[in-house]
Amino acid sequence: MKEAIVVMITEAAIQKRIGEIAEEISRDYNGLTVTLICVLKGGVMFFSDLARKLTVDVEMDFIVVSSYNAQESTGIVKIAKDLAQPVTGKHALLIEDILDTGQTLSRLKKHLFEQQPASLKICTLLDKPDRRVVDDIIPEYTGFTIPDEFVVGYGLDYKQRYRQLPYIGLLQFEK
Repeated sequence: MKEAIVVMITEAAIQKRIGEIAEEISRDYNGLTVTLICVLKGGVMFFSDLARKLTVDVEMDFIVVSSYNAQESTGIVKIAKDLAQPVTGKHALLIEDILDTGQTLSRLKKHLFEQQPASLKICTLLDKPDRRVVDDIIPEYTGFTIPDEFVVGYGLDYKQRYRQLPYIGLLQFEK
């Protein structure tokens, strides 16, 4: 099967929305230092662009989780690489590429709450509410709400491909 990508969200729209989210976060954390936590690999593009637009003091850390096998969520969330430093007493902002079933963010939220941060909020570029199976995840900051379609680009992949695209695209399979 051959793959085709149809642009769903343009690079310009992504950058505009990231600027708006950065203004909200900077306003909410005014006078504070926020620890940005990037969920790798998918969140790296969003994380980097967002961090550059923030006007508050930030610290950065990274966490690696896995729950996908090609296109499907396995339902099992594993932490492959934990944070370099605990978030105890810090204002933590978990930054993710896409909120899908909610299982990954639910697992991460529980894991981070065990470290007793001063606060913990979630920021996701994409939200796919039709796929949600976990009810306790409501992001404080969301870029775009999208339908239940398989998307790639801007950090999101299909078999480790397409992450470098500057836009969000709908992956279609042609015969």
